[in-house]
Amino acid sequence: MCQFKLEIYFALAVGILDVDLCGPSIPRMLSVGKPEVHQCDSGWVPVYTDAQKSLALMSIGFLLEDPDEAVVWRGPKKTALIGQFVSDVAWGELDVLLVDTPPGTSDEHLAVLENLKKQHKVDGAILITTPQAVSTGDVRREITFCKKTGLRILGIVENMSGFVCPHCSECSNIFSKGGGEELAKLTGSVYLGSVPLDPLLTTSIEEGKDFIQTFPDSATFSAINSIAQTLLTSIQDP
Repeated sequence: MCQFKLEIYFALAVGILDVDLCGPSIPRMLSVGKPEVHQCDSGWVPVYTDAQKSLALMSIGFLLEDPDEAVVWRGPKKTALIGQFVSDVAWGELDVLLVDTPPGTSDEHLAVLENLKKQHKVDGAILITTPQAVSTGDVRREITFCKKTGLRILGIVENMSGFVCPHCSECSNIFSKGGGEELAKLTGSVYLGSVPLDPLLTTSIEEGKDFIQTFPDSATFSAINSIAQTLLTSIQDP
């Protein structure tokens, strides 16, 4: 069953647009290094993470000369670059474009939403929280942002929901549990599920390894798989 679902994922043409301009971490997570970004007649050519070109990526991390360089930009410059990322990248035919934004409700969120709506249908937003009240309070403001801008909320995910012991596989709720689900109930949003704090997942992200391929039998894979399947169904049948 896991292998069948993995084949479904790889059959999709997916683009990831990293608009976390001050913290572009997606290139490291996907282990693509710092390749040169080329241009074609249609604009910038995205960086592909696989030979089949099923996963395309664009990030400001590819444009910085020094990976440790701080991006100290005012709003208009950020907005202009995001506009270029949306309209001037030769994504090709995609099944899904996933936009990774920084936390909160800032210039980046408004810029990407306004530019996307000019050319594309926006399916909605996925909101990520951790169980603590401080985090759910921040996400509550993001829900308000979505409602004010007419952006559909696809659902809420509770991240770091418990800690999975690497030795016995037991899950301990060191950050409490259920804050994301309670927030979804209070705001009338869909609760997509929870993802535990798993050292194997953390290591995979740090080293740019494919967690889903490496640990298909883990409980964390099962949680991520369930969320992904629910989202794909939601997008296909709005």
